Amino acid sequence: MNSPSLDMVTTNMYSASVMNNATPSVSIVLVNWNRPTDTIACLDSLRSLTYRNFYTIVVDNDSSDDSVQRIAAAHPEAQLLRSASNIGFSGGCNIGIHQGLETGADHIWLLNNDTKVEPDALTEMVDVAESDVRIGAVGSILYYMDRPEQIQAWGGGTINLWTGRSRHRRRAGDLDYITGASMLLRKEALNSVGLLDDGFFLYWEDTDLCFRIRAAGWRLAVAERSHVFHKESASSGRGSSQQNRYFNTSALRFHRKHAMLPFFPILLGIYLPRLSRRRLRSADPSHR
Repeated sequence: MNSPSLDMVTTNMYSASVMNNATPSVSIVLVNWNRPTDTIACLDSLRSLTYRNFYTIVVDNDSSDDSVQRIAAAHPEAQLLRSASNIGFSGGCNIGIHQGLETGADHIWLLNNDTKVEPDALTEMVDVAESDVRIGAVGSILYYMDRPEQIQAWGGGTINLWTGRSRHRRRAGDLDYITGASMLLRKEALNSVGLLDDGFFLYWEDTDLCFRIRAAGWRLAVAERSHVFHKESASSGRGSSQQNRYFNTSALRFHRKHAMLPFFPILLGIYLPRLSRRRLRSADPSHR
C-alpha cells in the first residue's frame, strides 16, 4: 500500500478558499470518471455549505470524455487533479487525500461524486469529530437520491467475518465501518494507519480502512444531522456483472486481510451466493 505521488497528475486551475485558524480546515475529495454531470451537481451542492473553512479537490481518473473541461468551467474554485490512468476509487481518493494532507487539512471528507449534500452536512460532521479526539472517522446519514425519504445507510454498516455477510445499518447502532460515500477522516488517524489500500480497485476499501482505524484504537461515529443524498453505484452500474466482479474481488481481498479463518467468509459470502445466482440464471428461460 503505497502513498500516491503527485507526479502522477497534472494540476488544473485552482483557487482555494482562504483558510483560518478559528475552525478546523477540511479538504473535500471527489473522484470523477466519465460522469461530469454528477460531479458538477455535487459541487453545486457544496456551494451551499454553512461550514466555510474548506476547499475542494476533484481527482479525474483519466476520463475519456470532456469531464475535465466541463468541471473546470463550472467550478474553477476547485482544485482539479488528473490521474494519468484509471487507478480505481481507492487510488483516485489517495491522490486527493495526499494533496489535502500536504496542504495542511485537519480533516479529509471523502464524498462520492454522485451525491448531493444538505447545507449543514459538513458542520455537523466536524462538530462530532471535534467532540472527542479519539474519533478517527465520522459518517453521515445517507438517503437514496430518488427516494429522499428512505435511509440508505445510517453512517455505515456491519460485517460478519464468519459468514462474510455485510449490510448497511438503517437505524442507530454499532458500526464496523463508515461508508466511503461520505466519510470525514481525522488527519491524525490517517497519519497513524495510512491511506486507502489501493489494492481495492472498487468496493470494500472503506471497510478495510475503518477496520485499520479501529484496530489502531480510534473510534467511529455518525453525525445524525449530517444528511447526504446518494445515487448509489452510478459508475459501475447497480446489479451489473461488472459491479459483482469488482465487489467479489474486493471482498476476497478484505477477508484475506481481516478474517481469522478467511475460508469461511469467502465460501459463504462469495462463492456459494455466486453459485446460486448462476443456477437461477440457468433456470431462467430468458437467459437461454
